[in-house]
Amino acid sequence: MWKIVRQVLRTGLPGEAPPRESDALRAGAERIQGEILDIVGRALAIRQVDAGSCNGCELEIHALNNPYYNLEGLGIRFVASPRHADMLLVTGPVSRHMEVALRRTYDATPEPRLVVAVGDCGCTGGIFGASYATCGGVANVIPVDVAVPGCPPPPLEILRGILTAVRRSKP
Repeated sequence: MWKIVRQVLRTGLPGEAPPRESDALRAGAERIQGEILDIVGRALAIRQVDAGSCNGCELEIHALNNPYYNLEGLGIRFVASPRHADMLLVTGPVSRHMEVALRRTYDATPEPRLVVAVGDCGCTGGIFGASYATCGGVANVIPVDVAVPGCPPPPLEILRGILTAVRRSKP
Protein backbone atom coordinates (compact mmCIF):
# COMPACT_ATOMS: atom_id res chain seq x y z
CA MET A 1 0.00 0.00 0.00
CA TRP A 2 2.83 2.41 0.81
CA LYS A 3 4.20 1.80 -2.64
CA ILE A 4 0.94 3.05 -4.15
CA VAL A 5 0.86 6.10 -1.87
CA ARG A 6 4.45 7.01 -2.82
CA GLN A 7 3.56 6.57 -6.50
CA VAL A 8 0.56 8.94 -6.16
CA LEU A 9 2.63 11.52 -4.26
CA ARG A 10 5.41 11.35 -6.83
CA THR A 11 3.32 11.52 -10.01
CA GLY A 12 0.18 13.28 -8.81
CA LEU A 13 -3.30 12.38 -9.92
CA PRO A 14 -3.54 12.10 -13.70
CA GLY A 15 -6.32 14.01 -15.36
CA GLU A 16 -7.24 16.50 -18.00
CA ALA A 17 -7.76 20.19 -17.63
CA PRO A 18 -11.45 21.08 -17.67
CA PRO A 19 -12.69 22.43 -20.99
CA ARG A 20 -12.97 26.19 -21.31
CA GLU A 21 -16.45 27.57 -21.57
CA SER A 22 -16.77 29.41 -24.84
CA ASP A 23 -18.91 32.48 -25.41
CA ALA A 24 -20.64 30.79 -28.36
CA LEU A 25 -21.61 27.81 -26.21
CA ARG A 26 -22.90 30.06 -23.43
CA ALA A 27 -24.88 32.16 -25.94
CA GLY A 28 -26.40 29.02 -27.47
CA ALA A 29 -27.47 27.73 -24.06
CA GLU A 30 -29.00 31.08 -23.15
CA ARG A 31 -30.86 31.17 -26.47
CA ILE A 32 -32.29 27.68 -25.93
CA GLN A 33 -33.27 28.49 -22.35
CA GLY A 34 -34.92 31.75 -23.47
CA GLU A 35 -36.82 29.98 -26.23
CA ILE A 36 -38.14 27.32 -23.82
CA LEU A 37 -39.21 30.02 -21.37
CA ASP A 38 -40.98 31.95 -24.15
CA ILE A 39 -42.89 28.90 -25.38
CA VAL A 40 -43.58 26.97 -22.16
CA GLY A 41 -43.40 29.88 -19.70
CA ARG A 42 -41.26 27.92 -17.23
CA ALA A 43 -38.78 25.06 -17.16
CA LEU A 44 -39.80 22.19 -19.43
CA ALA A 45 -40.81 19.19 -17.31
CA ILE A 46 -40.33 15.76 -18.90
CA ARG A 47 -41.63 12.38 -17.74
CA GLN A 48 -39.62 9.53 -19.23
CA VAL A 49 -41.55 6.30 -19.82
CA ASP A 50 -39.93 2.95 -20.60
CA ALA A 51 -42.59 1.02 -22.49
CA GLY A 52 -40.50 -2.13 -22.95
CA SER A 53 -37.05 -1.12 -24.18
CA CYS A 54 -33.65 -2.77 -23.78
CA ASN A 55 -32.44 0.30 -21.77
CA GLY A 56 -30.04 1.44 -24.49
CA CYS A 57 -32.09 4.60 -25.06
CA GLU A 58 -32.38 5.21 -21.32
CA LEU A 59 -28.59 5.26 -21.03
CA GLU A 60 -28.45 7.97 -23.68
CA ILE A 61 -31.26 9.92 -21.98
CA HIS A 62 -29.42 9.73 -18.67
CA ALA A 63 -26.34 11.07 -20.44
CA LEU A 64 -28.32 14.26 -21.11
CA ASN A 65 -28.21 14.94 -17.37
CA ASN A 66 -24.42 14.82 -17.13
CA PRO A 67 -22.36 18.05 -16.99
CA TYR A 68 -21.39 17.79 -20.67
CA TYR A 69 -24.95 18.27 -21.97
CA ASN A 70 -26.24 20.06 -18.83
CA LEU A 71 -29.93 19.63 -19.55
CA GLU A 72 -30.93 21.33 -16.28
CA GLY A 73 -28.92 24.37 -17.28
CA LEU A 74 -31.05 24.67 -20.43
CA GLY A 75 -34.26 24.82 -18.41
CA ILE A 76 -35.25 21.18 -18.97
CA ARG A 77 -35.82 18.80 -16.07
CA PHE A 78 -37.17 15.32 -15.49
CA VAL A 79 -40.11 14.80 -13.13
CA ALA A 80 -41.43 11.71 -11.36
CA SER A 81 -45.11 12.19 -12.09
CA PRO A 82 -46.92 12.65 -15.41
CA ARG A 83 -49.21 15.14 -13.62
CA HIS A 84 -46.25 17.54 -13.39
CA ALA A 85 -44.99 16.93 -16.93
CA ASP A 86 -45.24 18.96 -20.13
CA MET A 87 -43.75 16.19 -22.27
CA LEU A 88 -43.57 12.40 -22.34
CA LEU A 89 -40.30 10.88 -23.56
CA VAL A 90 -41.20 7.28 -24.47
CA THR A 91 -38.71 4.52 -25.29
CA GLY A 92 -39.08 0.97 -26.52
CA PRO A 93 -41.71 -0.96 -28.42
CA VAL A 94 -44.89 -0.78 -26.37
CA SER A 95 -45.32 -4.19 -24.80
CA ARG A 96 -48.87 -5.49 -24.37
CA HIS A 97 -48.44 -5.22 -20.60
CA MET A 98 -47.45 -1.54 -20.84
CA GLU A 99 -50.18 -0.49 -23.29
CA VAL A 100 -52.75 0.46 -20.62
CA ALA A 101 -50.12 2.04 -18.38
CA LEU A 102 -48.85 4.21 -21.25
CA ARG A 103 -52.39 5.35 -22.10
CA ARG A 104 -53.04 6.20 -18.43
CA THR A 105 -49.78 8.11 -18.25
CA TYR A 106 -50.71 10.02 -21.40
CA ASP A 107 -54.17 10.81 -20.00
CA ALA A 108 -52.66 11.97 -16.69
CA THR A 109 -50.35 14.45 -18.43
CA PRO A 110 -52.01 17.88 -18.54
CA GLU A 111 -52.76 19.64 -21.82
CA PRO A 112 -50.97 20.84 -23.89
CA ARG A 113 -48.84 17.72 -23.77
CA LEU A 114 -46.05 16.69 -26.08
CA VAL A 115 -44.88 13.15 -26.87
CA VAL A 116 -41.44 12.25 -28.20
CA ALA A 117 -40.79 8.65 -29.26
CA VAL A 118 -37.11 7.78 -28.79
CA GLY A 119 -35.18 5.07 -30.64
CA ASP A 120 -36.06 2.80 -33.52
CA CYS A 121 -38.24 0.68 -31.24
CA GLY A 122 -40.22 3.70 -30.06
CA CYS A 123 -40.62 5.01 -33.60
CA THR A 124 -41.55 1.86 -35.50
CA GLY A 125 -41.30 -1.09 -33.14
CA GLY A 126 -37.72 -1.72 -34.29
CA ILE A 127 -36.67 -5.34 -34.63
CA PHE A 128 -39.68 -6.40 -32.55
CA GLY A 129 -42.35 -4.80 -34.75
CA ALA A 130 -45.95 -5.54 -33.83
CA SER A 131 -46.55 -9.06 -32.57
CA TYR A 132 -48.40 -11.01 -29.92
CA ALA A 133 -46.11 -9.43 -27.30
CA THR A 134 -45.85 -5.84 -28.54
CA CYS A 135 -48.08 -3.17 -30.00
CA GLY A 136 -45.18 -1.86 -32.09
CA GLY A 137 -44.21 1.80 -32.03
CA VAL A 138 -45.50 4.38 -29.57
CA ALA A 139 -47.69 5.98 -32.28
CA ASN A 140 -49.80 2.78 -32.35
CA VAL A 141 -50.91 3.53 -28.77
CA ILE A 142 -50.78 7.33 -28.26
CA PRO A 143 -50.27 10.32 -30.60
CA VAL A 144 -46.59 11.17 -31.18
CA ASP A 145 -45.36 14.69 -31.96
CA VAL A 146 -41.71 13.90 -32.78
CA ALA A 147 -39.87 10.64 -33.46
CA VAL A 148 -36.13 10.37 -32.83
CA PRO A 149 -34.74 7.35 -34.76
CA GLY A 150 -31.55 5.50 -33.88
CA CYS A 151 -30.55 2.40 -31.99
CA PRO A 152 -29.91 4.08 -29.62
CA PRO A 153 -29.93 7.70 -30.77
CA PRO A 154 -27.07 9.84 -29.43
CA PRO A 155 -27.93 12.32 -26.66
CA LEU A 156 -27.60 15.28 -29.01
CA GLU A 157 -30.27 13.83 -31.33
CA ILE A 158 -32.58 13.26 -28.37
CA LEU A 159 -32.06 16.89 -27.32
CA ARG A 160 -32.82 18.00 -30.89
CA GLY A 161 -36.03 15.96 -30.83
CA ILE A 162 -37.09 17.57 -27.54
CA LEU A 163 -36.40 21.07 -28.88
CA THR A 164 -38.19 20.28 -32.17
CA ALA A 165 -41.31 19.21 -30.27
CA VAL A 166 -41.21 22.38 -28.17
CA ARG A 167 -40.78 24.58 -31.26
CA ARG A 168 -43.66 22.85 -33.08
CA SER A 169 -45.95 23.46 -30.10
CA LYS A 170 -45.38 27.21 -30.32
CA PRO A 171 -48.75 28.89 -30.95
